[in-house]
Amino acid sequence: MPESMKGFSELGEEDLKRIEMTGLQTGSLEGRSGSFLQVDEHIHHASTDTKGIEILALSDALEKYAWLEDYYWKAVPRDKDEITQYIAAREPKGYVIIARKGSQTTFPLQTCLFLAKDDIQYVHNIIIAEEGAELHLITGCASSMKTKNGAHYGVTEFYVGKDAKVTSTMIHTWGESIEVYPRSVAIVEERGIFLSNYVCMVPAKKVQMYPTAELRGEGAVARFSSIMLATPGSCLDTGSRALLSAKGATAELITRAITTGGTIISRGHILGSVKDTKGHIECRALILRDGIIHAIPEIEGRVVDCELSHEAAVGKIAQDEIEYLMARGLSEDEATATIIRGFLDVKISGLPETLQNQINAAIDAAEKGF
Repeated sequence: MPESMKGFSELGEEDLKRIEMTGLQTGSLEGRSGSFLQVDEHIHHASTDTKGIEILALSDALEKYAWLEDYYWKAVPRDKDEITQYIAAREPKGYVIIARKGSQTTFPLQTCLFLAKDDIQYVHNIIIAEEGAELHLITGCASSMKTKNGAHYGVTEFYVGKDAKVTSTMIHTWGESIEVYPRSVAIVEERGIFLSNYVCMVPAKKVQMYPTAELRGEGAVARFSSIMLATPGSCLDTGSRALLSAKGATAELITRAITTGGTIISRGHILGSVKDTKGHIECRALILRDGIIHAIPEIEGRVVDCELSHEAAVGKIAQDEIEYLMARGLSEDEATATIIRGFLDVKISGLPETLQNQINAAIDAAEKGF
């Protein structure tokens, strides 16, 4: 195994399968521009051969670049809550990714955060895309089947420069007893684009997250797309927030949610504080078996010429749709699965084909449990 993949070889076959469910490569970097692996609190590798791109452990980056202090704990405050305070009080863990001015990644970079012990894993990640850079990132978060009482605390700060584009896809494969608390903020400058995709089809006991994009530059764009499944015993308190703080800024928050007995709280908030801004929130949810779907869309306009809208719908699969497909030769189970697949089939604008394929694969794998 190459040095760039060091660490995966130390994990068992079952753990590797869990990681691969998140869309990550564990044997080679084929189809990837770089890789980072942290198991519990141990960082195994941080490497890339792509020109203009750097991946470093956070501690190494802080030592190498004095200017990084201008980004460290600047988007997410240290004292935001007990999660950030816990991380700030400890030795820096996590990674820094820097995409230099004008650089591009042909394939996505992959980062893996794996919880192997009954402990609290904590990370602080910083992603910087300088002017005109384009960066694709896929993050796989998973836990071992042997982990019974662990938790994951995470802080991620994104800085999207002028005319830069960052696409971040996060796929969760946690255990049913794991609690997860990500905290993230993206700062987007003039004509910058931030695309955030979240897939959780193997739910944890609890997920609490509310990522925010602050669109500071004129013409900045943010899109959040979330696909979630809540099984019995799980609670996903998630959502996203966009602050339209510059002329021409636009944001879209889209959620597809399914419960088979668990709880999903889907929050969305768009604040239009500058004229000539647009934002839209959409949440659609299916209740397949008795559970809770609580959609909380908020649109807040403060000036003339901001256009904000929202829509939310919670329901069940229509019987006439099932009967229609059954009349064309499908069994009831096949008809139901086809409808669910169509419901979750969210084509994300601007998403590279490799990342869209990983989202589809995660959905396909989870469908077997419906």
